[in-house]
Amino acid sequence: MSVELDDLDRALLQELTRDARQSAGALGRKLGLSQPATWRRIKRLQEAGVITGRRLRLDAEKLGFGVTVFLGVKLAARGRVSVEDFERAVTAIPEVQVVQHVLGAYDYRLRVVARDISDFERVLRRRIMTLPGAGEVEANVLLSEERRSGPIG
Repeated sequence: MSVELDDLDRALLQELTRDARQSAGALGRKLGLSQPATWRRIKRLQEAGVITGRRLRLDAEKLGFGVTVFLGVKLAARGRVSVEDFERAVTAIPEVQVVQHVLGAYDYRLRVVARDISDFERVLRRRIMTLPGAGEVEANVLLSEERRSGPIG
């Protein structure tokens, strides 16, 4: 179910995706609204489920994790391990930042961080490949990334 957004809602969401730390007063000044009117809009968008939270984004490289790898994982057909068992095990691995159940050549797409390539190899061999039901795996090393706020409309 989509929510009706007007131009001010879209502008507000774009500003929040740029920097969610902005106060309602600062946002209101940018959009030509009062602080209370801006706060009411934010509250309405939160209650409607359009805004689901504000996240802290860490710089993995500055924290010592210089390698990001996207893994495609196909579950092994033999053994019939449940999806729940695989998901429970993979989400327990701290280097796995994102687990996506997808449709396509692979069953899962994982975003994995490691200190370097040899650290990634250790994570792959000792943690990923030993997961219940893990079958074929394809790795793609991230070279660069551009963050985009995505469509708002």
